[in-house]
Formats: sequence, structure tokens, C-alpha cells
Amino acid sequence: MKKRKYRQKRRAEQARETRQLIVESMMALHEELGPAQTSISAIAEHAGVQRLTVYRHFPDDASMFKACTSHWLGLHPLPADADWEEVEEPWQRIASALLAFYRYYSGTERMWQVTYRDLDDVDALQAPIAAVEAYLDKVRDDLVSMMKVKAKEKKILSLTLRHALRFSTWQSLKHENLSDKKMVDLVMSWLQCQAQSK
Repeated sequence: MKKRKYRQKRRAEQARETRQLIVESMMALHEELGPAQTSISAIAEHAGVQRLTVYRHFPDDASMFKACTSHWLGLHPLPADADWEEVEEPWQRIASALLAFYRYYSGTERMWQVTYRDLDDVDALQAPIAAVEAYLDKVRDDLVSMMKVKAKEKKILSLTLRHALRFSTWQSLKHENLSDKKMVDLVMSWLQCQAQSK
């Protein structure tokens, strides 16, 4: 009986190890090639398993991308309130949040670049990216809620800050050879001009 339990436990451990190996292979290939260019065969070869083994662990694209996204974000978590919540002055808090995101994008650029590039071609990416977009909306809402400006200016601030928090905005500014700090200074000038507009 003990041997049987041991064998069952060992099989379960091996299954977990194989699943993790597949997820890590997916993540590496997605970053290297992009999600749309990563085939099941390539994942299986990278992981050193059969294609059927990949399907056994991930029967559809949704489960595959959910696992891959969860693992990647676990290794590269999005900036969180803790990165700027101790900054009391509202404008400085916004600047701190923007700098946290821009530095994050600097360190994770390749994965975001290929993900957004392939977003329209890979249906299973829609849900994970929608969750990221919803998170950016929450960050924006929390930051704007602190601003003591009129409703009209607050709406404009909200729209501009949401745009500023996007990876695509950071990437566009990067092409102008701006440092992350210079990008933040530029965006803050936009926001403050809008807040002072009549």
C-alpha cells in the first residue's frame, strides 16, 4: 500500500514538473517569437515532451494563455500601490506611479511588444490583456480621485493619464530617445497644463 501511495505521489509530482516545464517553454517562446508565431510543436520540442503531452495539460488556447500569463506576471508583477502610496502630494504621487510603470516597461518591453502586436491575431490573449487594461483603469481612477480639480478638468486628466499609463505611450516616447524620467516630466507637464486650463 505504501509503495502504491508513493508511486501515485511521484506521478503527481512528475505531472506538476512537466506542466511547469511546458509553461516555462511557452513563456520563453512567446517572448522570443510572439504568441501568434508559437506553435504547439515548438512548445513541445522546447519542453522536451510530445505534442499530446502539451494538449493533456492544456486542452485549449484559453487554458494555455491563462497559465502562461499568470506565470509571467508572477515573475514580473505589474507596479502596485505600494510603489507610490506613501507619496502624499497628489501630483508627486502621479509622477511616482508613472515612473514605476515606465521603469517596469523598460525591463519587460519585449513581452509587451509582441503581446500587443499579436493581440488581434490570438483570441486567447483577449481575456488576459483585458484584465491588465482593467488594472490600469483602476490605477488611473485611484490617482485621479485624489485630485482637487473641477469635474471637467478631472475628466480630461482621467483620459490623459489613462493614455499615459499605456505601454504603447511609453513605447512611442521611447522612440524619441527620452529617458523614463524625461517621459514622466513631459507627461506631467501635459497633465498640469490641463488641470490649469479654464
